Amino acid sequence: MVLFSLVATHADIDLETVAQLSNGASGIATSALSGSPAVTGAIVLATCNRYEIYGEAPHADDVEAARAALVSEISGLSGLNEQLVSRSFSTRTGPEVSQHLFAVSAGLDSAVVGEREIAGQVRRALITAQHEGTASSGLVRLFQAASKTAKDVGAQTALGSRGLSIVSVALDLATDLSESPDWSAKKVVVFGTGAYAGATMALLRERGCTDISVFSSSGRAEAFVATRGGTSLDSDSLPAAVAAADVMIGCSGSDTRVEAGELAEIRADSPQPLIAIDLALTHDFDPEVGQLDGVELLTLESVRLAAPQEQAESLTQASGIVSGAAQAFEQEREARSVDSAIVALRRHTMNVLDAEMERVRARHGCTAAAEEVEFALRRMVKQLLHVPTVRARELAANGQQDDYVSALETLYGITVEQPAAAAQAECPVDHRGLETA
Repeated sequence: MVLFSLVATHADIDLETVAQLSNGASGIATSALSGSPAVTGAIVLATCNRYEIYGEAPHADDVEAARAALVSEISGLSGLNEQLVSRSFSTRTGPEVSQHLFAVSAGLDSAVVGEREIAGQVRRALITAQHEGTASSGLVRLFQAASKTAKDVGAQTALGSRGLSIVSVALDLATDLSESPDWSAKKVVVFGTGAYAGATMALLRERGCTDISVFSSSGRAEAFVATRGGTSLDSDSLPAAVAAADVMIGCSGSDTRVEAGELAEIRADSPQPLIAIDLALTHDFDPEVGQLDGVELLTLESVRLAAPQEQAESLTQASGIVSGAAQAFEQEREARSVDSAIVALRRHTMNVLDAEMERVRARHGCTAAAEEVEFALRRMVKQLLHVPTVRARELAANGQQDDYVSALETLYGITVEQPAAAAQAECPVDHRGLETA
């Protein structure tokens, strides 16, 4: 089995294209598995500034077919032509897959370096894939290791103590733009009830903000505020809340958005300025909102440009942890890859031994002499298998496991079959409460 990934991020393409590619992201893993035998597992990581698909293929020769199948599915779901989709994604295989995901999970590849939300998004991506039955055993182990690496970086470096996030940097910008830095006096309207909305609510509370209203076009605002506080809004009460707001924050990425003309009409009689923070990849607010009098618009690009640079020492330390974890993961994976070969060799050898013992028993019966012969033969087989087993582990650690398998097939005629991927293997966490964490 071979791991691979398709990656489209803010570092390579514009956020608008990332947003368009992400249309239909929730269904891509299931449709790809059902549509192509080259894809045996898939996990989708879609955030405000990245769209990444981690997959598993039966063999290295199948990766290109798996990529083509995923590109075709993404094209169909997003409405973009296949050539554009293909150009937008870079493909990683081998050790590059774990190295990249571990860096992503630790926040080293984020617009805000060291951000803490991404680790939770990686965990939720795995949980979602397990619920949908698309997470192969190899991908489960990959995402488990990524989550552990993120924890290690947070615990062992200064990145964890900073507590930076896209939301926190956005609120810092809003503070700088406000006439007053006092959040306890501000009225805030939050659009959305997902993970970013939850993080936004928590950080607003930390800054002393108590007047928070929440709107959700899907109607989930009431349940959302029931556990977090705040006031739920519906379509009828939303205009009045926006008219009175000092800050509105978009976290939903829904199909409906606040248009500039609509906002200008609602705010026509509002005396106070408004700061609009759009954290949704697909835009909760019309970009023309920023051209209105009395309105300041902050976007993900604003946050990226304003994000503080981390100290070189912290980044070097975190990068070292990521590289070490990725190397350890690859070594363990390579060692696992020869397990089937070792089992096949042992099975072949023991079958030969059992056949020989049948002939001994047929000639001498179940006598003490026959038992002594069997004991001696089994001890000899154990000794003979020791060196090939050790060599298998050594070769796997050096990435030469294919040479070992080929040798078994050439010398003994043994066909090594890889075990089928287990879609629900080793669930790493307690799911209860994570959906609202």
